[in-house]
Amino acid sequence: MRIPMVKFFLCLLFISISSVGDVQAAISPEQAREIAKEAYIYGNPMVDNYRIQYAYFVDTQSPEYKTSWNQIFNMARVFTSDDKAIQTANSDTPYSFVGMDLRTEPLILTLPPIEKNRYFSLQFIDWYTHNFAYAGSRTTGNDGSVLLVAGPDWQGETPKGVAKMMRSETQFVFLAYRTQLFNPADIDNVKAVQAGYKVQTLSAYMGKPTPKAASKINWMPPLSAVEQKTSLEFFNILNFVLEFTPTVPSEKALMARFAKIGVGGGKRINFESLSPEMKQAFADGIVDGWKALDNLEKTDIASGKVTTADLFGTREVLKNNYLYRFAGAVLGIYGNSKDDAIYPLYREDADGQPLDASKHDYTLRFEPGQYPPVNAFWSVTMYNLPESLMVANPINRYLINSPMLPELKKDADGGLTIYVQKDSPGKDKEANWLPAPDGPFWIPMRIYWPKIEALDGTWKAPPLNKVQ
Repeated sequence: MRIPMVKFFLCLLFISISSVGDVQAAISPEQAREIAKEAYIYGNPMVDNYRIQYAYFVDTQSPEYKTSWNQIFNMARVFTSDDKAIQTANSDTPYSFVGMDLRTEPLILTLPPIEKNRYFSLQFIDWYTHNFAYAGSRTTGNDGSVLLVAGPDWQGETPKGVAKMMRSETQFVFLAYRTQLFNPADIDNVKAVQAGYKVQTLSAYMGKPTPKAASKINWMPPLSAVEQKTSLEFFNILNFVLEFTPTVPSEKALMARFAKIGVGGGKRINFESLSPEMKQAFADGIVDGWKALDNLEKTDIASGKVTTADLFGTREVLKNNYLYRFAGAVLGIYGNSKDDAIYPLYREDADGQPLDASKHDYTLRFEPGQYPPVNAFWSVTMYNLPESLMVANPINRYLINSPMLPELKKDADGGLTIYVQKDSPGKDKEANWLPAPDGPFWIPMRIYWPKIEALDGTWKAPPLNKVQ
């Protein structure tokens, strides 16, 4: 047995070395750099998603671990500054999460009846980070329903009683439930709603034998969020993720192009075997990807030509615009599609200057009757830079939202002024204080289930003004 095994490993080694040689011989470093840039822009959201999914559903030693695959995890609280896996997470709605492994069979989701005035949503995110489906108040209503979620290869029939079937392009899916919390005293009501969320395999739902389980996965340790920005191993993480994302017709040519530098499902790049020029080409490609994003942010996003409504959605909505998908992941991975939420962004003050609470105090004023037009609710949330995480503060307040309006102090004319600064504006104004870090920050506004005036631009978000 030893001789065949030696031959087998020599064969693998030969394939690995010859593949590297073929890559280096087939294209120039300049060509490799351009393809590496494209692959980085394409793959960054997928690699970052994998980092989060690994922490949530694989790494039982991670402080962010939630539960195993195909089980629901209910958070009986909102996100705070202690939660660090997902950048720009909301602090409005307690989350429930399911990491779906659809390789063996579909999952059945049962939603309980929920009171009419409580907004909730289920956002289905594939491993491309497309929002491929929704359920909840806006789409399926609050009367309760049964849903089926299937992977790309499932060929069965939808059982009777299932209201909606959703199919993912990828074998793994991240499901995020958002359940509206009206105020801190409402948390027990949210827990009761969450207790009614049910997740089952199709076989369990039908009372049939469990199919043969899919093969066990040798999970690849992810890179940290910081390492993803520079490490060449990024491309090998992407190769691992691509094993579970069957190539769709519109990306066949792209995958063939990526293969020229060794990027593709099941491939592995041995960077130590590459020439110094080729290794530098990969590194430069990563830098070029970030430069492309920076240019998009400074031009089209800063000018408002591109908004968050353009950055999140289905493959059909995004039209395979991978730079937009990259921007969405960096600004706030798992952002909602525009019909469920839009996010006017405060990245600069009214004078076009970056926000920095170590230098300035700011105010955000809503004129009388000019709150964001919503069917659900709105909020403004504070995040530090560059991490885009919530900011620890003495009053444990991370946002101001519309459910808080009864406790906020109105201006003499009926308008509302929010004080954005690192130190308390004084006891008389503290009800309206949104604490900021002692340094750079940014604020997204969240408009949940926006009305048409918010979607078509009729309503405009007010400016963030520097206090003189």
